[in-house]
Amino acid sequence: MTTTVGILGATGAVGQRLIQLLDPHPQFEIAAVTASEDSAGKSYREAAKWRIGTPIPESVADLEVRQTDPTYVPNDIDLLFSSLPSSVGEAVEPKFAEAGYVLSSNSSNFRTDPDVPLTIPEVNPEHLDLIEVQRDERGWDGAIIKNPNCSTITMVPPLAALDDAFGLERIDVSTLQAVSGAGYNGVSSMEIIDNAIPHIGGEEKKMETESRKLLGEFDGAAVRWNSFDVAASCNRIPTLDGHLENVWADTSADVTPEEVVEAMESYPSADELYSSPEQLIRVFEEPDRPQPRLDRNRDNGMGIAVGGVQETTGGVQFNCLAHNTLRGAAGASILNGELLLEEGYI
Repeated sequence: MTTTVGILGATGAVGQRLIQLLDPHPQFEIAAVTASEDSAGKSYREAAKWRIGTPIPESVADLEVRQTDPTYVPNDIDLLFSSLPSSVGEAVEPKFAEAGYVLSSNSSNFRTDPDVPLTIPEVNPEHLDLIEVQRDERGWDGAIIKNPNCSTITMVPPLAALDDAFGLERIDVSTLQAVSGAGYNGVSSMEIIDNAIPHIGGEEKKMETESRKLLGEFDGAAVRWNSFDVAASCNRIPTLDGHLENVWADTSADVTPEEVVEAMESYPSADELYSSPEQLIRVFEEPDRPQPRLDRNRDNGMGIAVGGVQETTGGVQFNCLAHNTLRGAAGASILNGELLLEEGYI
């Protein structure tokens, strides 16, 4: 039986990626798309400035764009994917949850709220049961679940492998983030061509907080955040897609590079979920990999690539890469939607 889904903020960069990944999808069928009031009433083809390298799916092109308000969205939609700007999401997502809709959201609002699940299905699927706490506390029939920031989601699976095997004490990370992470209008060509920008507003805090929540322990009532320290430096570079990150991890136990590679490559995927890759983390032996242009589309853009594994005085150093709008955004929301379906929340 097909699950009917809607997309909030369907004309933006992540909304377009959601449409690309959902058409076709063996479990989900797009039945509604929303955008701003200016786009409402138009066909999706008319409203969207389509920038994906494949055509707009015919099943979506002629859908009427609706206003992003529960009043205008059919009440028989099983699941909503939200790719709204955080300021808009903060205002409207609770209205949808209160009206009984279940949302899998990429928007950054509410990610660190104590009763909102922040999940990577391969890493912390048990946190999904925070939905029960959320419903009890807020009186909602629906629910909101979040995926993390695109730079956080790149480093957390390798860190989860290290934490499980050796324990983590401190993380330092420097990112090289693609321009697509800023959205279509986020960085002008005059700013980024022949340049690098050593600041991305709010990004460092997201990495420093979200990683600790994701790797925390859920006791059935609350998530106790992981106690390791995190320091992040986030930089924008002139690549289109794919966030490359340099990570230094101090571990509780002594480690060798060989042990690190084994821990990462054996870290399990979520085999029961359609969009989870067969092998979550792939480790390169070559010292100059991973690279955005060569490795961002591995495993349909849903895998994590690692390389440059070296021993340090406190633990290990490595580089990691993921496609920021696939694994790091739209694909992450869809994975969470698949987890919601698998666990019976929709």
